Amino acid sequence: MEGSLFVILRRCRRIFFSQDPSLAQDDNITMVITIQQAITILNQGGVGIFPTDTAFGIGCRMDNEVAITRLFRLRRRPKTQATPVLVSGIAMAQAYLLPIPEQVKRDLLEKYWPGALTIVLPCKKEKVSEFVRGEGNNLGVRQPNHQVAQSLIAGVGVPLLGPSANFHGEQTPYSIEGLDRELMKLVDFVLPGECTVKEASTVINCAVEPWEILRQGAVSLKE
Repeated sequence: MEGSLFVILRRCRRIFFSQDPSLAQDDNITMVITIQQAITILNQGGVGIFPTDTAFGIGCRMDNEVAITRLFRLRRRPKTQATPVLVSGIAMAQAYLLPIPEQVKRDLLEKYWPGALTIVLPCKKEKVSEFVRGEGNNLGVRQPNHQVAQSLIAGVGVPLLGPSANFHGEQTPYSIEGLDRELMKLVDFVLPGECTVKEASTVINCAVEPWEILRQGAVSLKE
């Protein structure tokens, strides 16, 4: 796998598409301009940066433990802090969650997905890495309203980890120019694009009664 991934990276290197010319001059940053290139790298265990509707995310396949561990290490994220995943829709989310309550589907998913709303629900622990669920019992899921992110998810066929593409505790990037150059050098690809919302998603915990808003973001919800 490593050999084939290395060939892909060599072929992608110096491919450039951005409003920031300085990125094209850095041989340590691998820019790719096709969705299929990014999908291939992800399917081979790679970690990459890509745009979503809310912000730039850093992701890998949800079912690749080696890639997940690497993503946490690169991002300097505490292993006990859960990370959200991006899904293609309700059906993909349901494959990793305990039965989704009808009220959650009706009042939240069908109303706000795709969009900037992350739902936290009890998950099937045997299918979700303990890193992803922060060693707990729940999983945060979101269907992004962004063609690039949706194409990546569809291409790999499983959820992608979807935290923002920054070192833990640092500023969230809402444009490719806002990405940390050092982080860009550590991943296997950076896929350019535009974030349409440019605001963090709202996060609501539906694993408790009453539901609890953990973060008020782009989607306005009331307690």
